[in-house]
Amino acid sequence: MAFIHRRGLLLGATALGLAAITRPGFAQAPAAAPAAAPAAAPAAPPAAPPTGPFTLAPLPYAFDANEASIDARTMELHWRFHHGAQVNNLNTALVGQEALARLPLDELLMNLSRAPDNIRTALRNNGGGHANHTMFWEIMGGRGGEPTGDLLAAITRDLGGWADFRTRFNAASMSVFGSGWAFVTVTPSGVLAIATRPNQDSPLMDGQRALMGNDVWEHAYYLRYQNRRAEYVGNWWNILNWAKISERYAAAVAGTLRV
Repeated sequence: MAFIHRRGLLLGATALGLAAITRPGFAQAPAAAPAAAPAAAPAAPPAAPPTGPFTLAPLPYAFDANEASIDARTMELHWRFHHGAQVNNLNTALVGQEALARLPLDELLMNLSRAPDNIRTALRNNGGGHANHTMFWEIMGGRGGEPTGDLLAAITRDLGGWADFRTRFNAASMSVFGSGWAFVTVTPSGVLAIATRPNQDSPLMDGQRALMGNDVWEHAYYLRYQNRRAEYVGNWWNILNWAKISERYAAAVAGTLRV
Protein backbone atom coordinates (compact mmCIF):
# COMPACT_ATOMS: atom_id res chain seq x y z
CA MET A 1 0.00 0.00 0.00
CA ALA A 2 2.90 2.35 0.74
CA PHE A 3 4.19 1.74 -2.76
CA ILE A 4 0.81 2.63 -4.26
CA HIS A 5 0.66 5.77 -2.11
CA ARG A 6 4.12 6.93 -3.24
CA ARG A 7 3.26 6.19 -6.86
CA GLY A 8 0.12 8.32 -6.55
CA LEU A 9 2.09 11.20 -5.09
CA LEU A 10 4.59 11.06 -7.96
CA LEU A 11 1.86 11.00 -10.61
CA GLY A 12 0.08 13.88 -8.93
CA ALA A 13 3.23 15.99 -8.81
CA THR A 14 3.91 15.32 -12.46
CA ALA A 15 0.38 16.39 -13.37
CA LEU A 16 0.70 19.60 -11.35
CA GLY A 17 3.99 20.38 -13.08
CA LEU A 18 2.51 19.88 -16.54
CA ALA A 19 -0.48 22.01 -15.64
CA ALA A 20 1.77 24.80 -14.48
CA ILE A 21 3.72 24.74 -17.70
CA THR A 22 0.57 24.83 -19.83
CA ARG A 23 -1.30 27.56 -17.89
CA PRO A 24 -1.48 30.85 -19.77
CA GLY A 25 0.63 32.60 -17.17
CA PHE A 26 3.54 30.27 -17.86
CA ALA A 27 3.30 30.20 -21.68
CA GLN A 28 6.27 31.57 -23.60
CA ALA A 29 5.59 35.08 -24.77
CA PRO A 30 5.40 35.37 -28.55
CA ALA A 31 8.40 36.95 -30.20
CA ALA A 32 7.95 40.61 -30.85
CA ALA A 33 7.16 41.44 -34.46
CA PRO A 34 10.16 42.95 -36.24
CA ALA A 35 10.00 46.65 -36.66
CA ALA A 36 8.81 47.66 -40.07
CA ALA A 37 11.66 48.61 -42.34
CA PRO A 38 11.64 52.23 -43.38
CA ALA A 39 10.19 52.76 -46.82
CA ALA A 40 12.89 52.69 -49.46
CA ALA A 41 13.51 55.90 -51.27
CA PRO A 42 12.47 55.83 -54.91
CA ALA A 43 15.25 54.59 -57.13
CA ALA A 44 17.18 57.37 -58.73
CA PRO A 45 16.77 57.43 -62.50
CA PRO A 46 19.79 56.12 -64.38
CA ALA A 47 22.32 58.75 -65.16
CA ALA A 48 21.88 60.16 -68.62
CA PRO A 49 24.75 59.38 -70.95
CA PRO A 50 27.15 62.26 -71.24
CA THR A 51 26.42 64.67 -74.00
CA GLY A 52 29.21 65.35 -76.38
CA PRO A 53 30.15 65.89 -79.99
CA PHE A 54 29.21 62.40 -81.16
CA THR A 55 25.80 60.77 -81.50
CA LEU A 56 24.38 57.40 -82.46
CA ALA A 57 22.69 57.96 -85.80
CA PRO A 58 19.52 55.99 -86.61
CA LEU A 59 19.93 52.92 -88.75
CA PRO A 60 19.11 53.71 -92.38
CA TYR A 61 16.74 50.69 -92.53
CA ALA A 62 14.62 48.47 -90.28
CA PHE A 63 16.26 45.93 -87.97
CA ASP A 64 14.98 43.08 -90.15
CA ALA A 65 16.28 44.53 -93.42
CA ASN A 66 19.32 42.23 -93.35
CA GLU A 67 17.56 38.94 -92.52
CA ALA A 68 19.23 37.27 -95.49
CA SER A 69 22.42 37.35 -93.41
CA ILE A 70 21.84 38.92 -89.97
CA ASP A 71 18.74 38.46 -87.81
CA ALA A 72 16.80 41.46 -86.55
CA ARG A 73 17.59 40.83 -82.87
CA THR A 74 21.33 40.82 -83.55
CA MET A 75 20.99 44.02 -85.56
CA GLU A 76 19.16 45.75 -82.72
CA LEU A 77 21.52 44.59 -79.98
CA HIS A 78 24.57 45.40 -82.07
CA TRP A 79 23.42 48.91 -83.00
CA ARG A 80 21.64 49.93 -79.80
CA PHE A 81 23.93 48.49 -77.15
CA HIS A 82 27.37 47.80 -78.66
CA HIS A 83 27.62 50.82 -80.93
CA GLY A 84 25.57 52.96 -78.56
CA ALA A 85 27.91 52.21 -75.65
CA GLN A 86 30.91 53.16 -77.77
CA VAL A 87 29.39 56.55 -78.57
CA ASN A 88 28.63 57.18 -74.89
CA ASN A 89 32.09 56.06 -73.80
CA LEU A 90 33.72 58.22 -76.46
CA ASN A 91 31.86 61.29 -75.22
CA THR A 92 32.81 60.44 -71.63
CA ALA A 93 36.49 60.22 -72.55
CA LEU A 94 36.31 63.64 -74.20
CA VAL A 95 34.87 65.46 -71.19
CA GLY A 96 37.20 68.37 -70.44
CA GLN A 97 39.11 67.85 -73.72
CA GLU A 98 37.74 70.78 -75.69
CA ALA A 99 40.38 70.79 -78.41
CA LEU A 100 40.03 67.07 -79.12
CA ALA A 101 36.24 67.21 -78.89
CA ARG A 102 36.15 69.77 -81.70
CA LEU A 103 37.88 67.41 -84.15
CA PRO A 104 35.82 65.42 -86.66
CA LEU A 105 35.96 61.70 -85.91
CA ASP A 106 38.40 60.87 -88.70
CA GLU A 107 40.83 63.58 -87.62
CA LEU A 108 40.52 62.50 -83.99
CA LEU A 109 41.53 58.95 -84.91
CA MET A 110 44.36 60.15 -87.12
CA ASN A 111 45.74 62.20 -84.22
CA LEU A 112 45.52 59.83 -81.27
CA SER A 113 49.10 60.68 -80.35
CA ARG A 114 47.86 64.13 -79.34
CA ALA A 115 45.51 62.65 -76.72
CA PRO A 116 46.57 62.38 -73.06
CA ASP A 117 47.84 58.95 -72.09
CA ASN A 118 44.98 58.35 -69.64
CA ILE A 119 42.26 58.57 -72.32
CA ARG A 120 44.10 57.38 -75.44
CA THR A 121 42.97 53.76 -75.12
CA ALA A 122 39.34 54.82 -74.59
CA LEU A 123 39.50 57.01 -77.68
CA ARG A 124 41.10 54.23 -79.68
CA ASN A 125 38.56 51.58 -78.70
CA ASN A 126 35.40 53.68 -78.72
CA GLY A 127 36.32 56.17 -81.43
CA GLY A 128 37.46 53.33 -83.66
CA GLY A 129 34.28 51.40 -82.91
CA HIS A 130 32.15 54.44 -83.73
CA ALA A 131 33.89 54.92 -87.09
CA ASN A 132 33.84 51.23 -87.99
CA HIS A 133 30.16 50.75 -87.15
CA THR A 134 29.09 53.95 -88.89
CA MET A 135 30.63 52.56 -92.08
CA PHE A 136 29.23 49.06 -91.42
CA TRP A 137 25.58 50.15 -91.17
CA GLU A 138 25.91 52.32 -94.26
CA ILE A 139 27.10 49.61 -96.63
CA MET A 140 24.43 47.04 -95.71
CA GLY A 141 20.67 46.98 -96.24
CA GLY A 142 21.03 45.96 -99.89
CA ARG A 143 20.42 42.82 -101.90
CA GLY A 144 23.95 41.78 -102.72
CA GLY A 145 24.82 41.14 -106.32
CA GLU A 146 27.97 42.62 -107.83
CA PRO A 147 29.48 46.09 -108.10
CA THR A 148 29.55 47.92 -111.40
CA GLY A 149 31.25 50.86 -113.05
CA ASP A 150 34.38 52.46 -111.61
CA LEU A 151 34.28 50.35 -108.47
CA LEU A 152 34.24 47.09 -110.39
CA ALA A 153 37.07 48.37 -112.57
CA ALA A 154 39.12 49.16 -109.46
CA ILE A 155 38.40 45.71 -107.98
CA THR A 156 39.51 44.10 -111.21
CA ARG A 157 42.66 46.21 -111.39
CA ASP A 158 43.75 46.00 -107.72
CA LEU A 159 42.16 42.88 -106.26
CA GLY A 160 42.27 40.33 -109.07
CA GLY A 161 38.67 40.54 -110.25
CA TRP A 162 35.32 39.93 -108.59
CA ALA A 163 35.64 36.21 -107.79
CA ASP A 164 39.21 36.46 -106.55
CA PHE A 165 38.35 39.51 -104.47
CA ARG A 166 35.56 37.67 -102.65
CA THR A 167 37.80 34.70 -101.97
CA ARG A 168 40.61 36.88 -100.62
CA PHE A 169 38.27 39.01 -98.51
CA ASN A 170 36.63 35.94 -96.97
CA ALA A 171 40.06 34.53 -96.15
CA ALA A 172 41.03 37.81 -94.50
CA SER A 173 37.82 37.76 -92.45
CA MET A 174 38.56 34.23 -91.27
CA SER A 175 42.18 35.07 -90.46
CA VAL A 176 41.24 37.56 -87.72
CA PHE A 177 42.08 35.84 -84.44
CA GLY A 178 39.47 36.64 -81.84
CA SER A 179 37.73 39.95 -82.45
CA GLY A 180 38.35 42.41 -85.24
CA TRP A 181 37.51 43.57 -88.74
CA ALA A 182 38.31 42.88 -92.37
CA PHE A 183 38.46 45.99 -94.57
CA VAL A 184 38.91 47.17 -98.09
CA THR A 185 40.94 50.35 -97.86
CA VAL A 186 40.97 53.05 -100.52
CA THR A 187 43.50 55.78 -101.30
CA PRO A 188 42.69 59.25 -102.67
CA SER A 189 43.71 57.96 -106.08
CA GLY A 190 41.23 55.09 -105.82
CA VAL A 191 43.66 52.22 -105.17
CA LEU A 192 42.11 49.36 -103.21
CA ALA A 193 43.68 46.90 -100.77
CA ILE A 194 42.46 44.27 -98.31
CA ALA A 195 43.47 44.72 -94.69
CA THR A 196 42.54 43.43 -91.23
CA ARG A 197 42.56 45.17 -87.87
CA PRO A 198 42.19 43.78 -84.33
CA ASN A 199 39.52 44.85 -81.87
CA GLN A 200 38.02 48.21 -82.95
CA ASP A 201 41.10 49.60 -84.64
CA SER A 202 40.32 51.60 -87.76
CA PRO A 203 42.41 52.15 -90.89
CA LEU A 204 42.05 55.85 -90.05
CA MET A 205 44.57 55.32 -87.26
CA ASP A 206 47.12 54.60 -89.99
CA GLY A 207 46.06 57.50 -92.20
CA GLN A 208 43.96 55.26 -94.48
CA ARG A 209 40.27 55.24 -95.39
CA ALA A 210 37.94 52.27 -95.24
CA LEU A 211 35.83 51.74 -98.32
CA MET A 212 33.97 48.81 -96.76
CA GLY A 213 34.46 46.29 -94.01
CA ASN A 214 32.95 43.36 -92.17
CA ASP A 215 32.67 43.11 -88.40
CA VAL A 216 33.83 39.65 -87.29
CA TRP A 217 33.39 40.16 -83.56
CA GLU A 218 31.20 37.32 -82.28
CA HIS A 219 28.47 39.74 -81.20
CA ALA A 220 27.94 40.54 -84.89
CA TYR A 221 26.74 37.03 -85.71
CA TYR A 222 26.59 34.69 -82.70
CA LEU A 223 22.82 34.52 -82.14
CA ARG A 224 22.28 32.93 -85.55
CA TYR A 225 25.63 31.35 -86.38
CA GLN A 226 27.23 30.55 -83.01
CA ASN A 227 30.82 29.55 -83.86
CA ARG A 228 30.20 29.29 -87.63
CA ARG A 229 31.98 32.46 -88.68
CA ALA A 230 32.61 31.15 -92.21
CA GLU A 231 28.87 30.80 -92.81
CA TYR A 232 28.26 34.36 -91.61
CA VAL A 233 31.10 35.70 -93.75
CA GLY A 234 29.72 33.91 -96.81
CA ASN A 235 26.15 35.13 -96.27
CA TRP A 236 27.20 38.71 -95.57
CA TRP A 237 27.65 39.40 -99.28
CA ASN A 238 23.88 38.90 -99.75
CA ILE A 239 23.02 42.13 -97.92
CA LEU A 240 25.63 44.53 -99.29
CA ASN A 241 24.44 47.74 -100.87
CA TRP A 242 26.78 48.19 -103.81
CA ALA A 243 25.23 51.52 -104.77
CA LYS A 244 26.28 52.92 -101.36
CA ILE A 245 29.73 51.36 -101.60
CA SER A 246 30.16 52.89 -105.04
CA GLU A 247 29.18 56.28 -103.56
CA ARG A 248 31.86 55.82 -100.92
CA TYR A 249 34.41 55.00 -103.62
CA ALA A 250 33.52 58.16 -105.54
CA ALA A 251 33.73 60.19 -102.33
CA ALA A 252 37.18 58.76 -101.55
CA VAL A 253 38.48 59.77 -104.97
CA ALA A 254 36.89 63.21 -104.57
CA GLY A 255 38.49 63.65 -101.14
CA THR A 256 35.18 63.87 -99.27
CA LEU A 257 34.98 60.43 -97.63
CA ARG A 258 35.30 60.81 -93.86
CA VAL A 259 34.52 57.53 -92.07
